[in-house]
Amino acid sequence: MKARAEDSQPIPGGPEDEKPVRAQARTERLQKILASAGIASRRKAEEFIVQGRVQVNGQLVTELGSKADPIHDHIRVDGKLIRPAHEFRYYMLNKPKEYVTTASDPQGRPTVMEFFSRIRLRMFPVGRLDYYSEGLLLVTNDGELANSLTRAASHVAKTYLVKVSGIPAEGSLDKLRRGISIPLGDGVGFREGRVRTTPAKVRLFRTGENPWYEITITEGRNRQLRKMFEEIGHHVEKIRRVGYGPLVLDLPPGEHRELTSNEVQSLYRAVKLEPSHEAKSIKSMPSSSKKERISAARKDRFRAGSSPKPRRPTAPR
Repeated sequence: MKARAEDSQPIPGGPEDEKPVRAQARTERLQKILASAGIASRRKAEEFIVQGRVQVNGQLVTELGSKADPIHDHIRVDGKLIRPAHEFRYYMLNKPKEYVTTASDPQGRPTVMEFFSRIRLRMFPVGRLDYYSEGLLLVTNDGELANSLTRAASHVAKTYLVKVSGIPAEGSLDKLRRGISIPLGDGVGFREGRVRTTPAKVRLFRTGENPWYEITITEGRNRQLRKMFEEIGHHVEKIRRVGYGPLVLDLPPGEHRELTSNEVQSLYRAVKLEPSHEAKSIKSMPSSSKKERISAARKDRFRAGSSPKPRRPTAPR
């Protein structure tokens, strides 16, 4: 006997009508999850696992290579629940001087995170610019990319405009180009513990009694540029970072913008890192827009030496 049409329909509430109660699990290596959450680098996260400091769903995990679902599993480090970012954000900030690049400051000085007070995500700066330096600063919640960019072995180029007092001799500049020994500690004349810098690219950017030089280095040691010029007898008056890997500063002081998808992918390529699922899924901004043309004009004015008054961050609404 031929079955009726209604007999072939799924029974309401039956197996065919069931819906999954949660999205399909997507597991990743535990050390990658910790790095992406900004807890530590992958290598340091591996140490945490081996040391027995990591739990997944209440179970201690000490075996490297163990996997977990960053969305649905409860992952703890030293008993503290980790909340991986479901959405990665990437910003370029033109840091004004007299801001510290930390989330908080015990001395009560303003921090760069005040510019991101309206963003309801845990963001953090990538690397450092000292209190009196200004320029391009990357701010994100992508811990794995941040750790990769700040590793010394990444060799990501950083370009600065540096104003010095007096005119250095060409032979002195050649010392910077070859690499020069600088103190590890703070202060001129500190000779206990020294390190040799890697070769730097140095070119005259603007002439004058106190000229500007464009310096490109692949390190980021504490007060490195100031110490390099102090070693050849010249005081640094101003430092402005204008390039970080593939990124070029195109904002006036105190302003920030989100990176385009292409810029994010180029940062991943710079450190030879495979983009995460979240990084791949960010929306691409238009490559040619009125906003970008305005930014380009600002960049030309900025690189020509004009320094607009920094925009102070507004209080969150």
